[in-house]
Amino acid sequence: PSKRQQNITKTDIMSTEEAAAPADPAVVELTNQIASLGTSIVEAKKAKQPKEEWDPFLKQMLALKIQYKEKTGKDFHAPSKKEEPKNPKGENTQAASDKNKEKRAKKAAEKAAKEEKKRKQREERETREREKLEKLNGASNEDVFGDAPMIQSRTKSAEGVSRWTKIGDLTKDMEGKEVLVRGFLHTSRGVGKMSFVLLRSSLYTVQCVAFESKGGNGKPEIPSAMIKYMTGVPVESIVDAYGTVTVPEKPVEGATQSAVEIQVHKFHCVHKATAAMPFQMEDACRPDLVRETDIGAYDHDANNASEGGRVGQETRLDHRWIDLRTPANQSIFRVQSMVCTLFREYLLAQNFIEIHTPKLLSGASEGGADVFTLDYFGKPACLSMSPQLHKQMAAACGGFERVFEIGPVFRAENSNTRRHLCEFTGMDLEMAISEHYDEVLDVLGDLFVHIFDGLKEKCGQEIERVREQHGFDDLQYLRKTLKIDYATGCKLLREAGVEQGDYDDLSTENEKKLGGIVKEKYNTDFYIMDKYPLSVRPFYTMPDPNNPKLSNSYDVFIRGQEILSGAQRVHEPKLIEERAQEWGIDVATISSYVDSFRNGALPHGGGGIGLERVVMLYLGLPNIRKSSMFPRDPRRLIP
Repeated sequence: PSKRQQNITKTDIMSTEEAAAPADPAVVELTNQIASLGTSIVEAKKAKQPKEEWDPFLKQMLALKIQYKEKTGKDFHAPSKKEEPKNPKGENTQAASDKNKEKRAKKAAEKAAKEEKKRKQREERETREREKLEKLNGASNEDVFGDAPMIQSRTKSAEGVSRWTKIGDLTKDMEGKEVLVRGFLHTSRGVGKMSFVLLRSSLYTVQCVAFESKGGNGKPEIPSAMIKYMTGVPVESIVDAYGTVTVPEKPVEGATQSAVEIQVHKFHCVHKATAAMPFQMEDACRPDLVRETDIGAYDHDANNASEGGRVGQETRLDHRWIDLRTPANQSIFRVQSMVCTLFREYLLAQNFIEIHTPKLLSGASEGGADVFTLDYFGKPACLSMSPQLHKQMAAACGGFERVFEIGPVFRAENSNTRRHLCEFTGMDLEMAISEHYDEVLDVLGDLFVHIFDGLKEKCGQEIERVREQHGFDDLQYLRKTLKIDYATGCKLLREAGVEQGDYDDLSTENEKKLGGIVKEKYNTDFYIMDKYPLSVRPFYTMPDPNNPKLSNSYDVFIRGQEILSGAQRVHEPKLIEERAQEWGIDVATISSYVDSFRNGALPHGGGGIGLERVVMLYLGLPNIRKSSMFPRDPRRLIP
């Protein structure tokens, strides 16, 4: 046999041996699966189906071919039909064999070129996806959404604070305008491809909305990641929202700026709330269901529980920095600020000057009440429970004639009631009089009318926000303030069946009852009562010249509760000493005060007002702790 015939015979023998060898079941299964997927791809292409339909088959088949190579060490080739060997026919047979080699080589080259093209396309596709992801991540941190860098006063923009629009200034007249707002994230919710966020700043709220969008036609792209981010920011975090003001078809419920909403383009968290909320803001904002009494004892423990979706008073005070965020509390302390402003405004217009007196004293500023004592460099001292003595020195002895002060007052009284505090803000005034203390009462009456009028004019929104949570009736008052004497007040009580003596001290309950009687009889919640028994007034109170049992003193009432106590003061040194001794006060401890009247003193009078109590009663609040930003009572010294 020829060499060619020997080779053919050898090949046939090898093929026969391979066929006779037992097949690996795993390789057979891989072969069948690859063949099946190949058939599915061919049929799909014949049917002209889109690539998306058969591309998964192709990827699966390529993965199986990799497994095949790992098993066999050879690339997978589809099995071809077995041809019977033909006898060589000389040179023609050799030429045919060479031609087949060329075809096979050409096909192999074409296949290699296709594989290389696919590899390049795959790399380009992966590069595009990577660049897109990097762009999205970069945008979330720097431009479109995400956590903003900490504000450390690193830079200043050209626009400055004018970049931001106050939420309270948003109106439907701004429709189409792009704005940047900042506030607390009050609530957030995601609905499909949308996010709804309610932002709050002081008294005002606005709804911000974002819809997933690919952008185009002048509209910004809103990625799905931004929607998830907006709904995932913790409540009470500080956020910036930038977007376009739009006017919804229906007013937005639950937002003060109900006529507008903001279509958000960018959303950044300025400071993230990381601690768990001690209570929910929705609960802290709920309206009162039951009207509490505003007199009597205050039970700290009973007010500590939070039940029925409502937050207990003590829980609120323990976390006052959060409780202050409610619209009602924001309003209460804006009203309080305005009371001080109006108080100062009126008195300055009446030629009063503002003074500042010491709060560290060597002895009690008044007799008959406890004081907070302390060590003052080895000497006993106390905290001032009134600027009384110093404002008298300034007005009557120092020649200023009309003075006032707004400052802290300390009372070491273990009174756990709804209207007492151990520290409160006093609004005090003192003035020289020409002939009668009614001159002081005229100033006081006009002062409060000025305050009440000013609150109605300047705090209308705040008053309504308080009313939404703590319902109350508007204060009724007369243009000319009602004045009755103590005996008349006692008589009105007796006529109503209440036991009350003309020289007995007036209890809190009877004060409250008298306020109701006066309201019904004179249609006013605000009035003045004078000529109190001398025995219940401080040592520096001027006695009544016609009845030694009475005094030239007075109290001012709102809704049946005292908010000011005052009197004409004693300006004769000898009488001051006598009155102090009657009160058991060591004259030596007030010697500098008494001495100040020995060099000439103007007749004078005045009064001290409790700021927190004025606000409490004006707004009809049931507890003075609601009108004290950080109250101090016998059981509370924090925060």
